[in-house]
Amino acid sequence: MNKLESINQYEDIINQERVILMFSADWCPDCRFIEPFLPELESENSRFTFYYVDRDQFIDLCSDLNVFGIPSFVAFNQGKEMGRLVNKDRKTKDEVQAFINSLGA
Repeated sequence: MNKLESINQYEDIINQERVILMFSADWCPDCRFIEPFLPELESENSRFTFYYVDRDQFIDLCSDLNVFGIPSFVAFNQGKEMGRLVNKDRKTKDEVQAFINSLGA
């Protein structure tokens, strides 16, 4: 998974086609829970480009996007938000896949 490195990069990537940002943090146990199936989700959904966003490094971005629970996912397509799976709950592979399916891209 690509890693978001700067706000400038964020501005660039959300204007691309079919981007999913995954908000996470190293200390988050529910984020660690989903790590084993993330590569599989990426390969099964190759029409999207995935980016890891470190919640602690980009706390202002999280606030701007109303991402207050992690792990969370926000999808963009050409600068417009397509959908979000944002809450503090642990997520299963099926829940994340259902979210991606709901994007309809």
